[in-house]
Amino acid sequence: QVRVVESGGGSVQPGGSLRLSCAASGNTDRINLMGWFRQAPGKEREAVAAFYVNTNAKYYADSVKDRFTISRDKPESTVYLQMTNLKPDDTAMYYCAAAEPRMGATWSAVTRYEYWGQGTQVTVSS
Repeated sequence: QVRVVESGGGSVQPGGSLRLSCAASGNTDRINLMGWFRQAPGKEREAVAAFYVNTNAKYYADSVKDRFTISRDKPESTVYLQMTNLKPDDTAMYYCAAAEPRMGATWSAVTRYEYWGQGTQVTVSS
């Protein structure tokens, strides 16, 4: 079993920055994909960024490209999401997710991931 716990959310003005952290524990050797998702009130959960553990290949949603960066501190099994130039549309609950190897589903599919955190709120407002 794998457990993921997010932290680092908060309130920030437009143009500001935040860094989210995701601590993974348990059988982390089973994981080959780590991702960040977000969900705003009344909207579906959407993929933000992800990376494949073995290849370090990284993927981003078009809406956050060039503003968000996903990275990993391997020894600590921690994944980060550095968010810059935040916009009001970035306001959402942000979730970290982890996935075991599986064929077929893309990195951005909610169903691709088996393990989810409880989420951390990000609010961008003036």
